[in-house]
Formats: sequence, C-alpha cells, structure tokens
Amino acid sequence: MAAGRILVVEDEDKLRRVIQLHLESAGFEVDGAPSAEQGLPLATLANLIITDLRLPGMDGLHFIQQLQARGIQAAVIVITAHGSVEAAVEAMKLGATDFLQKPFSLDHLTTVVQKVMAVQSLRAENQRMREELDQRYQFDNIIGRSSAMREIFHTVERVAPTRATVLLAGESGVGKDMIARAIHQHSPRKNHAFVKINCTALPENLMESELFGYEKGAFTGATASKPGKFEQADQGTAFLDEIGDVPGNIQVKLLRILQERQFERLGSNVTRNVDVRVIAATNVDLRAALEQGRFREDLYYRLNVVPINIPALRERKEDIPFLAIHFVHKLWKELGSLAKEISPAAIDRLIDHPWPGNVRELENTIERSLVLASSETLQAADIRIEAPRNTASPSMQQAPLLPEGETLEHWEQMMIREALRRANGNKSQAARMLGLTRNALRYRLSQMGLENGPPEEAESSSAVTS
Repeated sequence: MAAGRILVVEDEDKLRRVIQLHLESAGFEVDGAPSAEQGLPLATLANLIITDLRLPGMDGLHFIQQLQARGIQAAVIVITAHGSVEAAVEAMKLGATDFLQKPFSLDHLTTVVQKVMAVQSLRAENQRMREELDQRYQFDNIIGRSSAMREIFHTVERVAPTRATVLLAGESGVGKDMIARAIHQHSPRKNHAFVKINCTALPENLMESELFGYEKGAFTGATASKPGKFEQADQGTAFLDEIGDVPGNIQVKLLRILQERQFERLGSNVTRNVDVRVIAATNVDLRAALEQGRFREDLYYRLNVVPINIPALRERKEDIPFLAIHFVHKLWKELGSLAKEISPAAIDRLIDHPWPGNVRELENTIERSLVLASSETLQAADIRIEAPRNTASPSMQQAPLLPEGETLEHWEQMMIREALRRANGNKSQAARMLGLTRNALRYRLSQMGLENGPPEEAESSSAVTS
C-alpha cells in the first residue's frame, strides 16, 4: 500500500525520473511534471510536492504562491542549486517545509520525505480528531429537545465565543461536563487544551501543587519542577468540577487567577501569568455554602458571571425518548448486543422512573439492558432499572414535615425571631442556638428585611438611649 502521493516538478528529465523511481521503490505513489504549469493540475492529488526553484516559464517561488492561492494544502520541499540558498529561504517564508541543495543523495532525499510525510500524517490525524470533537459537541449531538435544554443551548451559543466565566449548576449526572466541553469547542480556544479538574478527587494537601504546580525541592519527593493544571490549560479552558469542595485557602488563590490571571508555583516567588478561561460546576447550593461561611462571597460572584442551571432529568422527561434511542444506537455495536432498537413500551417504562442519577443513570441502565438483551428490540421487561437504595416506608412518606398550612420560609422566620427573643436580641447567641454562624444569621435577617434586628429589639435599644 502506498504511503502517500508525491508530485515531483523538475525540468531535468533524467533527475526527475530517478527521483520518481527511488520514491516509488520506497512505497509512495509518484507523479512527475517538467514545469510548474503542467504540475498545477496534478498538485490537487498530492500530499507532498517536490519542486525545483529554477523552472522554465513559472519559477518555483511563483509555483508555491499559486498553490497557496488555490488552497492546496500539500507540503512543499524545494530543490535549489549551490549558491541559491537565499531563494530557498524565500521559499520557506512562503510556506515551503524544507529544502534540498544540489547535489543531494537519494538516501537523504528519502529521509527528508519521510520526515515531512510523518509530520503531515500527524497534522491530518490531529485535524481529524478536532473534527470529531467538533462533531461530538455540536448542539445537535447533545440530546435535549425540551424547552429548558433549548434555552441552555441558546445561552451556550451566546457565551461560548467570549472569555466570560461560566458557573454550571445541577445535580450529579445531568451533563455538566458535556455542556462545559461544548462551550470550549465553540470558543476561539478550541484548538488549545481543555483541562478538567475534579476538585473532589484532589486531596486537600495536594490540591495547591496540582492546581498551581511546584518547583523542585518544594516538598519531600519534589525531585523536579512540575507545571500545574492552570499552566496546562494556558490559552485554553480549565473546567473546575465540584467547585464547592475547594477549601478556603485554595479559594483565595483561585480568586487571584480569575481577577489577575496570575499565580505562583508552590515553592517559588516568581509570579506567572496565565491566559485561561474558567468554567466551574457544582452539584451543591453555593448560596447555602456562602451563608455557612464555607465559600467566599467574592469568589462566588467572580464565578457566577454567567450562571447556567441544568435541570434534573425528571424535570424534562420529554427528553428521555430521544436520549434512550441515542444511547441504544451508540452502545449496541460496541457491546455486541442483539438489541439494536427500543420499543415504545420500554420507553414508557423509562419515563415512569424518577432517575435520581439523571442522564448518567439512564445511560448505565440502557447499557445494562443491552448487555442482557435476548432479542433485537428492547422490550419493557428487558429494562433493568436498579432498585432504589433507600426506600422510606409509606407512613414516613405521608407524614408531614411542617404543620398544616405552614411554609418552610415562614417556619424558618418564626424560629429566627424566637431565637432572638430568647437571646434578648443578641445575634451571636441567637446564631449559636440555631446552629448558624453570625454571618449566616445576618444574611437571613437581611432577606427578612431585618438587618438591624426585629422591631422589638430596635424599640428596646431606643428606650435605653432615651
């Protein structure tokens, strides 16, 4: 099998023929042309073009310019006579990959050709992989026909070309990773790195060195310097998954990355600059963490520039049929399953399930059902849904958590007022009674419009003053 197609443009018939025969013996398909004018029609078929610079009619430099003007992507190696290196340098400026100076050996020619073809092959493979990524994360391939998902796609489409920080919120398994990658693939940074950082998986004592890197000798075992995740994501995107699990000392450093795009490696005083777009994701309520003092307010607002809330699968059940069909078509072949389709009854059964694990659980269920399927179509009985881990008794499910007619908001406000009454208006003491921090209590009071405490406290204070 040929290793690639080469075009040799050389006006010396004997040299052209020798080059052709030698490259053909090395496994390449080779075309030849005695002039640039005759070579142009053949150039569209070539992966590599070898051309002399001195040609009758159009010379080699103009030939290269014509290749570019016609959008021909083949690599170019130029042949130049002794004393014409300046012309070869000019050809390199125009886009030639390499040059050979006459006289040259055929072995040297083969080495240069193989090197250039290997680079071309790598570039073609990289381009193919980029195109596959682009295709995978096209909005049409992220399954979601519900109005909620269409709104998310619309937001992603608008925010992707910018460098704005995005905060993805939603339960585990809803597809936050998929949305983050879609944002990256539709951004100007798509040809640079997408670095996913799972904040839950990083031990607290290793998180700083993993995120920001370290210098040799920074700690025991640091035998060489190592760049961190943010350096790896330079010019690209850093995806901080489960951002709510980042400890307070690291939150300060993340804030600096977002504000100033600067950091220092562990064990170094050298300030480094990084151009990185940050996408964060959380499956917890960061506002609650804010109230409890577990998450910095300034970092929250830096992350929450463009918030995208991804609904749970049970809240968009109209997407389940499309997801189920997609997973069956995606998985049956690689699993070697007999089943290639899914029946309407099986889809109805899927719709009836609450999906606490969301899209990830649905995919796992389809995969398990395909592995165990015994016919070409998945039926309702073939759907292997995992039993709930904790099932409450009927009496527990029916017992009301609040007094009849009472709302959670009003009940919470009653508890806060009662705690303040018992503490004689002392917010620190009231916060301890409620199991809250003082800042969390102040936040709730501000939501109630009672920043300075309840009216009774204010009146008591004024009576003492008078």
